[in-house]
Amino acid sequence: MLSNQAWIALILFILAYGVIVSEKIHRTKIALMGAILVLLFKVMPQEEAIRMIDFNTLGLLIGMMIIVAITSKTGLFQYMAVKAAKAVGGEPLKILVAFFWLTALCSALLDNVTTVLLFTSVTFAISDILQINPIPFLITEIIASNIGGTSTLIGDPPNIMIGSATGLGFNDFIINLSIP
Repeated sequence: MLSNQAWIALILFILAYGVIVSEKIHRTKIALMGAILVLLFKVMPQEEAIRMIDFNTLGLLIGMMIIVAITSKTGLFQYMAVKAAKAVGGEPLKILVAFFWLTALCSALLDNVTTVLLFTSVTFAISDILQINPIPFLITEIIASNIGGTSTLIGDPPNIMIGSATGLGFNDFIINLSIP
């Protein structure tokens, strides 16, 4: 049988999840309110809650968000995508391959969702100009983003958590990912 604390945690989780799905309140606010309620209802002691926070992951994510916010305003990613499309002569298959590698590379250094969002607008613009279906490009970019994100320690938040929990550095993570 579940303890009272476990029941409270379960109810808070279900309520938070329901409100997040409804999209009536931003998920960040819900997560923070849920964390505060967990502490107020004494589901977990404050010291344990603080100990559970992975500050390495938070620090890296905050740093990446700042870098992405600054570089996306400069148009760097759009510039790289347009330059790649021009470099291959505007041929759709070559653009697809170029975007695959460019997306994988950027996703190895940034998080997947941000990378795909940055390249989506360029993909639609180039698809409109060439009058081609953007869907194969978008699917390819999603796949490339997952491959690129998985390949490095900073490419995906779960990778950061794994590296932090195991004590793996950047190069150690890549070595452990490679085939022995």
